[in-house]
Amino acid sequence: MIPFPSLGYVIKGEQMSKSADLKARKAAAVPVGVGSRGIYVAKAENSELWDVDGRRFIDFAAGIAVLNTGHRHPKVMEAVAQQALAFTHTCFHVAPYESYVRLAERLNTLAPGDFTKKTLFLNSGAEAVENAIKIARYHTKRSAVIAFSGGFHGRTLMTMALTGKVMPYKRGFGPFPAEVYHAEFPQPYRGITTEQALADLDRLFHGDVDPKSVAAVIIEPVQGEGGFNVAPFDFLRALRRLCDEHGIVLIADEVQGGMARTGKMFSIEHSGVVPDVIAMAKGLGGGFPLSAVTGRATIMDAAHAGGLGGTYGGNPISIAAAHAVLDVIEAEGLCPRAAAVGDKMRTRLLGLAKELPCIGDVRGLGAMVAFELVKDLKTKEPDAELTAAVLTHAEQRGLILLSCGTAANVVRLLAPLTIPDAVLEEGLNILCAAIKDACGIESARAVA
Repeated sequence: MIPFPSLGYVIKGEQMSKSADLKARKAAAVPVGVGSRGIYVAKAENSELWDVDGRRFIDFAAGIAVLNTGHRHPKVMEAVAQQALAFTHTCFHVAPYESYVRLAERLNTLAPGDFTKKTLFLNSGAEAVENAIKIARYHTKRSAVIAFSGGFHGRTLMTMALTGKVMPYKRGFGPFPAEVYHAEFPQPYRGITTEQALADLDRLFHGDVDPKSVAAVIIEPVQGEGGFNVAPFDFLRALRRLCDEHGIVLIADEVQGGMARTGKMFSIEHSGVVPDVIAMAKGLGGGFPLSAVTGRATIMDAAHAGGLGGTYGGNPISIAAAHAVLDVIEAEGLCPRAAAVGDKMRTRLLGLAKELPCIGDVRGLGAMVAFELVKDLKTKEPDAELTAAVLTHAEQRGLILLSCGTAANVVRLLAPLTIPDAVLEEGLNILCAAIKDACGIESARAVA
């Protein structure tokens, strides 16, 4: 046996890395349904992390868009430390605190719309969506909800019902709550135009659900798990008109696309459309569990006292982190930074697409960028196998990537907005090499 003491320790006479040992322990102790990668983290800083075996990785996942301000931003860490010295939990319903109220005031100001707003805090994106639906139903006294194909809204029963992607989120977990309807999400690359998507909504209204029975329409202005599909702005404007016409609450799910990720605080702002309610989470807490629902005061005030909330909702530690996140976004100009990071990503990918016919589409807003891998540029047949190979090659080279898309053939880039230029360039170099490596292997398989 060749000794590699830095990699781990000896088990049963053979060298085993710490990662391999943890993988075995995880398999024995954690349910199979809790999927994860093989990178067991030991330390992280800004846009980099190191695993338990000392391997360095550039992070283009950011905890799935949670760490827009990077791992362990000093201002976030300081805010959390200071709050921990005062108190860590009282439950806002039992002994409220000023920081919760002040964060609500800040989000009410930041959210688009020239009207009075109010904000509720919770723990996760799924909770934010659940409560947005609850509030819309209470306000309208209606029950039906319309969501979109390819959308992802969470893993609870209601949010799974809203989600328009079966694997891995819905299979085997039904039945789901009733009166949830799905309409087509416009995808120009896949030939689904705004006009066709609006026609599908019209079909829904005439064949399945009376618009006067619909409490809410919920949409991700940029789909996350669905493949980073950007809702055309004319489609969002048409949705706004339809909701106004029929008295429907328009909910923007900004859980993945919010908090400066796309170059604006909320992704829907690019379209000029003002939603009635916004659900947000992920980047808001800077690594600590926090979500929020911000909306028109007339809608948010509909529910009776005690009808909204939760034991840990708006935990003071997470609230302190969120205040620091908002400070960092403003002080470090992370909205324009997101645009600059995204421009560099798209430029490299578009250049690579000219060389490699496997890249069918490059899309996104700001630093929420993705590319779709296909077997043929004409047929646009999804290539999930190649996508998996790209992720594997990237990981081997020290870059963390995530896939998405209903056919699992889209690679998404979610680097922290605080990533240094040199690290961004290094990560993009690795990405391009990983794509070429994977394409080379796939070509070799085709020849064989």
